[in-house]
Amino acid sequence: MDEAKDTEKDRREADTAPLPFRAAVEALKAARLRPQIEVEPTPPPKRLAPYAHALEAAVVDGDEDLADGRLVLLHDPAGHDAWQGTFRLVTLVRAELEPEMAADPLLPEVCWSWLTGALQTRGLTYGEPSGTVTRASSHYFGGLSARPAASQIEIRASWTPREGLGGVPDTAAHLASWCDLLAQVAGLPPAGPGDASVVTLPQRRGPQSR
Repeated sequence: MDEAKDTEKDRREADTAPLPFRAAVEALKAARLRPQIEVEPTPPPKRLAPYAHALEAAVVDGDEDLADGRLVLLHDPAGHDAWQGTFRLVTLVRAELEPEMAADPLLPEVCWSWLTGALQTRGLTYGEPSGTVTRASSHYFGGLSARPAASQIEIRASWTPREGLGGVPDTAAHLASWCDLLAQVAGLPPAGPGDASVVTLPQRRGPQSR
């Protein structure tokens, strides 16, 4: 019952949201993406901005998830000093790594360049980028000792999309570039001939839990 009430409340808030935010959300829904990437809406955070819309995605190969992530669109009609704008995109991307890749000292810098490169490749302008790249390793003991050691990369980032006509950023293009990042982290081949020089992570060894 509470979930139904929350859904109805979210629907009412969406109907009364400012026109630029509604247009930005509609553009996200209409974006055309790679078929290997499954995207669906998810409940957005409530306290980061007056208006928010969130998506979660997974790069899928058969029954295997190669990478997953979350993208949140924030909007504050009054503007935000830290954003230098009225919109902000916030993301989390995760993928498992081969041990030799996890040991590469340049991996964090490379992963950050994948994010900025994905935006630049699509000709997108943005400001105030910030974020972290974290790699972690898990080793199993006792009853879990049969599991092989696992390594994971995690990219947390945010940036301000530049606003176009009517104060609306090109959110569809930003979503597409974010999906390019997901695909790259997952080790998928480039989407087009123009991306032939892009370096990707190797395919993961086994299924990743969602």
